[in-house]
Amino acid sequence: MRVDILGITVDKYSMQETVEQIRKAVEDRVRIRVVTANPEMIYASGRDERLKVLINSADIVTADGIGVVWAARQLGTPVQERVTGIDLVQALFPVADRRNWRIFLLGGKPGIAHRAGIQIALKYPGIAWDESHGYFSTEEEAYVLEKIRCFQPDILLVGLGAPRQEYWIVEHPGLATVSLGVGGSLDALAGHVVRAPERVQTFQLEWLYRLLKEPWRWKRQSVLPRFVIKILWQRFNTF
Repeated sequence: MRVDILGITVDKYSMQETVEQIRKAVEDRVRIRVVTANPEMIYASGRDERLKVLINSADIVTADGIGVVWAARQLGTPVQERVTGIDLVQALFPVADRRNWRIFLLGGKPGIAHRAGIQIALKYPGIAWDESHGYFSTEEEAYVLEKIRCFQPDILLVGLGAPRQEYWIVEHPGLATVSLGVGGSLDALAGHVVRAPERVQTFQLEWLYRLLKEPWRWKRQSVLPRFVIKILWQRFNTF
């Protein structure tokens, strides 16, 4: 089942259930597209019908962030837990390691995806991986696409930033069994960006930690109060 949040339908899967859905897709060779929908993306879809259709047409739409979890609860149809891009990717790695999956990493500045791949391989040697940075030109894109096709990945992790990565995945279907937009997750996997301590994550304050570490993010996070107002308005008109 999905919950309607400002016109975006978000799956109610837990992290474990999401991983299981992806595992089945890989094992059965069923191509699927996964979108991790955060409040900023959901809010933006209210002014961009194409983005709304793109998200809602995905095979899996996860609740990326505590803001989405809060919204679902306010609307009377709670989701089980947040399923963020970075957490989902890290939950997939043990499965990928046991089953020798092939994972392609696309995104980040030159060197980031490569470092991320090395870190993954050190911990999960059963995973075959390849990579490309995300700063390719229009002329270089054909080479990147051919590289991905030749690698034949089970999982394609695209970190081009939302919603560019979502549009890119739709514009280039069939590159992998499972295609997943992961935002800045490659930076975290490479160790280029340090995640909040586990205690901060437990208290669901990772957004505040990132804002303090990266003050420039305030422009993006300024959407959150408007997101809250829209959710409360949807709740008022629903009940």
